[in-house]
Amino acid sequence: MNTKLLVTLGPSSLKKDIVSAIDRHDIFLFRINLSHTPLEKVEETIHLIRSFSDTPICLDSEGAQVRNQVMREGYAFFKDDTLITIHHKEVKGDSENISFTPDFVSQQLIPGDVINVDFNSVKLKVLENGSEKCVARVISGGEVGSNKAADIERDIELPSITEKDEKAIKIGRSLGIKYFALSFSSSRKEVEKFRSLTGDGAYIISKIESKKGVAHIDGILEASDAILIDRGDLSRQVPIELVPFFQRRLISTAKSAEKEVFVATNLLESMIISQQPTRAEVNDIVSTIEMGATGLVLAAETAVGKYPIGSVKMVRKLTKQFNRWTSNTSLQELLQSGSN
Repeated sequence: MNTKLLVTLGPSSLKKDIVSAIDRHDIFLFRINLSHTPLEKVEETIHLIRSFSDTPICLDSEGAQVRNQVMREGYAFFKDDTLITIHHKEVKGDSENISFTPDFVSQQLIPGDVINVDFNSVKLKVLENGSEKCVARVISGGEVGSNKAADIERDIELPSITEKDEKAIKIGRSLGIKYFALSFSSSRKEVEKFRSLTGDGAYIISKIESKKGVAHIDGILEASDAILIDRGDLSRQVPIELVPFFQRRLISTAKSAEKEVFVATNLLESMIISQQPTRAEVNDIVSTIEMGATGLVLAAETAVGKYPIGSVKMVRKLTKQFNRWTSNTSLQELLQSGSN
């Protein structure tokens, strides 16, 4: 079994020597995350990657995602039970001020709304909303960096394809990009709209990271070439203890539909700062492959982590051992292979 590997490139890995080293490990796609790539850098980034490698590139849309904007010092600490201002226009954030993108989101807030920022690092409760700003109370404090995902504990309408996405897709098409990922895919209609932008020859990966995406999985699969289960954003909408079971059901559903299925988030999270993964992480990766996943996605591990090459090598070590195991390799042979 050849497990496909999608590798996200970013500040830690967008260097010739690192991309070349990663590329030796049979990479399916290099991923550009538009949520962290300014529009004016998209063409430059595509050309840079192509100067290092012939591996195809995937443009991953930012989609229907709320994020906080730039923090003045790169991050800010919010103290419990303090008041902060949520501005309707972009500001440099600090411990008393924050703004979100898309800009219109804060204008839709109402008293009582609860906002979780950066995977629940900080929880804010809206007290009032005015013409230029909101006032909120910090009900759970913590540290928040720039451009971190946020969610509001009620449904707010967001565009599935942003203006930035459309412009980036146009750039990608002009440069011959054939692989595109649709973030927060929630219906067949959205996938079809996305395909109309990317062109008929495109390979569409629909990312399942919301309740709507799970609910409409059959139609999404019919309109897509593959799905990607983003366990991180999915865990923001469903209880975390249910995520393993959603993963199993979604993989099974995709396999029944004869569509490829990739799994992302926290595969080797510890290797962002550590040279070695945890035992739980390596077990998770093997279990995910055993469930029938077509491929795996490395994100922060290779985009901003300290050990991008080591992370890729570790995944390939695990896929190699998985193939040995499923070919009825004896325990003695496995022991010998593990010492190599």
